Amino acid sequence: RDLSRSSPPPPAPSLRPLSRSRPEQHASQRLGFRGPRRSCGLRPSLAPVPWPTRPTFRAPAPPGSVSCFAGRTRARARAVASAMSVVGIDLGFQSCYVAVARAGGIETIANEYSDRCTPACISFGPKNRSIGAAAKSQIISNAKNTVQGFKRFHGRAFSDPFVEAEKSNLAYDIVQLPTGLTGIKVKYMEEERNFTTEQVTAMLLSKLKETAESVLKKPVVDCVVSVPCFYTDAERRSVMDATQIAGLNCLRLMNETTAVALAYGIYKQDLPALEEKPRNVVFIDMGHSSYQVSVCAFNRGKLKVLATAFDTTLGGRKFDEVLVNHFCEEFGKKYKLDIKSKIRALLRLSQECEKLKKLMSANASDLPLSIECFMNDVDVSGTMNRGKFLEMCDDLLARVEPPLRSVLEQSKLRKEDIYAVEIVGGATRIPAVKEKISKFFGKELSTTLNADEAVTRGCALQCAILSPAFKVREFSITDVVPYPISLRWNSPAEEGSSDCEVFPKNHAAPFSKVLTFYRKEPFTLEACYSSPQELPYPDPAIAQFSVQKVTPQSDGSSSKVKVKVRVNVHGIFSVSSASLVEVHKFEENEEPMETDQNAKEEEKMQVDQEEPHVEEQQQQMPAENKAESEEMETSQAGSKDKKMDQPPQAKKAKVKTSTVDLPIENQLLWQIDREMLNLYIENEGKMIMQDKLEKERNDAKNAVEEYVYEMRDKLSGEYEKFVSEDDRNSFTLKLEDTENWLYEDGEDQPKQVYIDKLAELKNLGQPIKTRFQESEERPKVFEELGKQIQQYMKVISSFKNKEDQYDHLDAADVMKVEKSTNEAMEWMNKKLNLQNKQSLTMDPIVKAKDIEAKIKELMSICSPIISKPKPKVEPPKEEQKNAEQNGPVEGQGDSPGPQAAEQGTDTAVPSDSDKKLPEMDID
Repeated sequence: RDLSRSSPPPPAPSLRPLSRSRPEQHASQRLGFRGPRRSCGLRPSLAPVPWPTRPTFRAPAPPGSVSCFAGRTRARARAVASAMSVVGIDLGFQSCYVAVARAGGIETIANEYSDRCTPACISFGPKNRSIGAAAKSQIISNAKNTVQGFKRFHGRAFSDPFVEAEKSNLAYDIVQLPTGLTGIKVKYMEEERNFTTEQVTAMLLSKLKETAESVLKKPVVDCVVSVPCFYTDAERRSVMDATQIAGLNCLRLMNETTAVALAYGIYKQDLPALEEKPRNVVFIDMGHSSYQVSVCAFNRGKLKVLATAFDTTLGGRKFDEVLVNHFCEEFGKKYKLDIKSKIRALLRLSQECEKLKKLMSANASDLPLSIECFMNDVDVSGTMNRGKFLEMCDDLLARVEPPLRSVLEQSKLRKEDIYAVEIVGGATRIPAVKEKISKFFGKELSTTLNADEAVTRGCALQCAILSPAFKVREFSITDVVPYPISLRWNSPAEEGSSDCEVFPKNHAAPFSKVLTFYRKEPFTLEACYSSPQELPYPDPAIAQFSVQKVTPQSDGSSSKVKVKVRVNVHGIFSVSSASLVEVHKFEENEEPMETDQNAKEEEKMQVDQEEPHVEEQQQQMPAENKAESEEMETSQAGSKDKKMDQPPQAKKAKVKTSTVDLPIENQLLWQIDREMLNLYIENEGKMIMQDKLEKERNDAKNAVEEYVYEMRDKLSGEYEKFVSEDDRNSFTLKLEDTENWLYEDGEDQPKQVYIDKLAELKNLGQPIKTRFQESEERPKVFEELGKQIQQYMKVISSFKNKEDQYDHLDAADVMKVEKSTNEAMEWMNKKLNLQNKQSLTMDPIVKAKDIEAKIKELMSICSPIISKPKPKVEPPKEEQKNAEQNGPVEGQGDSPGPQAAEQGTDTAVPSDSDKKLPEMDID
């Protein structure tokens, strides 16, 4: 297949593709845990793998499938699989979803409010943080300290024009951090605090992690997190840092449209075979803040993204803003209100407009919008209908088609080549948006996927593919590079800078290439985006990579430096390694250790082991691109140096080569350094602990309040008969004092104070509660004791009447039963009489546990005697002999004879190896 989608790069430097796009291996895969593939669904990977007797080198599996060396035993694999969790996280702009892989398939899990959607919202208070639904309820009441919509600030400087434009729409404050990045300013723990975007996102991820752990009942570490496909390197690295702060190991940052495509394609049983023409499907995701389109080609077990297009600001919130601006203007004229001057009023109006927009998607008639005590104690109301709303949104709807047209042009497909158009995302529910898309493609839209949960389900599937804990049917995923990436460097020969486009737009990813330079000293490579006009980001720079410790050859000539560049599984560009090729010359009469040819072969072998399929790719490449994969000389400067430093042809000196790894210093744009990252991780741990302590304190306080209300109601209800008038009055007074204390001095007390207060109340209330419980339980256990006594007396009577059922019992034993029964009856009558004379307001004479102990004592004496089995009577010898002739007696001879064994009866017990793991579909 053609792996290089653009024309060959300039002659400097040479580019050599090293790998097909494939996800990097999970650490536990490299340890060697692998289940048999070709499963029709998802199931724990518990199949045995043989222990190798010698080092085993295996070609890796197709991209997207679990690939590793032969490894451990079944028990070890089972232990690792059972300890691991498989989680996919849709980190949305407005809301988030978490999906987990289980034996039954992929399941989107609910939070503590039984809601599968967790708002991307964090509220900071004087004692703790509220995250998710609890924070959303404080958007208006704690507007200055409740943060939402922070996803847009990842990897962006405070001076970014996009950040400047967003300032006016925010209820909270944003500030410039010492690093130049955008920070969020809130009041937390009674002091002003500045948090980075990574820290705030980590707080949300910690909440989602906690939600997953509460459902799975085990720790969550490995995950796959979704990001918009238009995210740049800086934004992706920022999200990766956030996952680390939250204590998560992100196996892959997955583009949202790619996750949707995986969730769509992995279930399809009718996809064309690999050699057939692929099925092209367009995926459209319009969420709250952005609009993304991708076209994907599907074959059986294979997904390839052909192209992506996007509008980074077109989303549901733009339609909300149209309604907000309309009603701000209408209410300003009608009620003389300046709504935008009061942030709380603006937030209330935004919430109501969002509800109105959703209602209009399902209803074309006039719909009211009414808000009581909106501003200055004024009630406001207005109406809107779908037709008028669409007229106001004409400019937004006109932005729907360009990305659709762009994605077809990039993939060089016609509308007729598209098999289906699948839509997801909340804003695709707007009828006018659906109509525009349907009209463009000239076909009905497909809505087979869950519009809200498709992304998180795709992420969970990808995590299951990357994790050894589950077996997933083989499905390779090839993503693309959204923007062209170039490298720049100083060229000694040209006395200026040279550049080269390393990865063109829509190049397959993840992918590695090798560049060969000829240098005598260390040099720096600058990575940047080639087309700044396409970026939704002001700075096209990506990073600087300094290759260190480059030295000339022993004869003073330029050294050959091989630099490996890579777009990894997260879509992040890096210079992953650099090596210097040392050439050692020696005389002809010397016996070389290894020749140049041997060295080249060894080098090639090492590369092939590291990044296989090079030869296969070269065979499938067009002829004009094969030069990229060969070891050709690089820059013009390098070739000139080589000519100048080449030894005379007359000397036929042999050479030996060796490679030396070179250190690389990275200077990444807006990258958090390791020391600061560790500090953020530590701070997040402290805040989690503070939230936990505050929750325990509130629970202790609520327990006191709950006990006060419970006991006050029951003292005049079911407990009334069990407490004296004086005790009830004093206890009621104590409860009232405690209630007043809770709302005054006890409003903010340490946890132990509430525990002590509850214990003090229970000392007074517990005796009353115990008397009530005893009065409920005592009749039941007395009745049970009476039944046992009657049963034993009946047995005694039957024995005395010489009934056959009990004639085998010993008379002395029966006398013992009779004595115990009479004693129990006497004890019961005595206690009943005393208890009946006792007042209900006094502690009981006999408790339920005493009666239960008496029952147990009586049964331990009597039951073994009356349940004594009759002795077996042996049949006469003649009868036994006849029985043996007629057939087996009393189960004798149950085992099959030789003939039965030969006939292969069903009595054989299947061995462990014959037992198969249950097939688990992913529904």
